[in-house]
Amino acid sequence: MAVLEQFQIEYNSQEIELCGDVKAGFPSPADDTPHEKLDLMRLVVRHPASTFYFRISGVSMVDDGFDEGDIVVVDRSLEPTNNSTAVCFIDGEFTIKKIRQEKDCLYLMPANKEYKPIKVTAENEFMVWGVVTYIIKKVL
Repeated sequence: MAVLEQFQIEYNSQEIELCGDVKAGFPSPADDTPHEKLDLMRLVVRHPASTFYFRISGVSMVDDGFDEGDIVVVDRSLEPTNNSTAVCFIDGEFTIKKIRQEKDCLYLMPANKEYKPIKVTAENEFMVWGVVTYIIKKVL
């Protein structure tokens, strides 16, 4: 199971220039004029008091874009739904998985075919700790 390092960042609003949209298809002429101000904290944090950050360690979720070293933004105030990606606490460990509800059974689903789903039973100490809302990646 992946080890997740938890931390919370103090909310400090700071706006930066947003230069507009960039096409991911066909190129378009560049526009050097800033269009609006962007506050990254306001963009990724809906509920500051219940938002935490975890650093990903492990590869069980790589097929969903969660890579080793990524930072995930986790909101504890959101209710998980079927197919939510969440940080879960199971039997003394934190893990990040997709939640799948089937009839009277809950599964924690990896996004890597090398890993098996985890069936949550009454014997497990289990809680959904928070719902993942964003992934922060370093590209270079």
